[in-house]
Amino acid sequence: MARGNREEAARWLSQAECDLAAAQVSMQGARYEWACFQAQQAAEKAIKSLLYGAGYRKILTHSVYELLLESQKRADCMPSLEQEAKLLDNVYITSRYPNGLAGSMIPSEYFTKEDADRCLRSAGLILDAVRRCMQK
Repeated sequence: MARGNREEAARWLSQAECDLAAAQVSMQGARYEWACFQAQQAAEKAIKSLLYGAGYRKILTHSVYELLLESQKRADCMPSLEQEAKLLDNVYITSRYPNGLAGSMIPSEYFTKEDADRCLRSAGLILDAVRRCMQK
């Protein structure tokens, strides 16, 4: 891995870790919709860090699932976390926008502690997998 790629990968992983920590703070403050979105952001940035480390220069998608599939092509150390990735993809829009949900509820009314717990768990599993891959 080229030096620049290593540095860029480290920058993205560092931000992913900060996003996951922020999600935990949002969870403690009962901002469950925001915790879900921050967990999605943490997972997205973590996988992007792995791809930058593999030499990617530009990554356009925000889909954790698509990023996971791409990372599995480049890093045989990434485990099967498709369900976790899909769960996080499902909150990318719905956790932020009042018109992202069917009906009249807004995200702060819709998302629950259980939703946020699942999102944080999924993001944590993805970050752990990325960290293990980057150590190899």
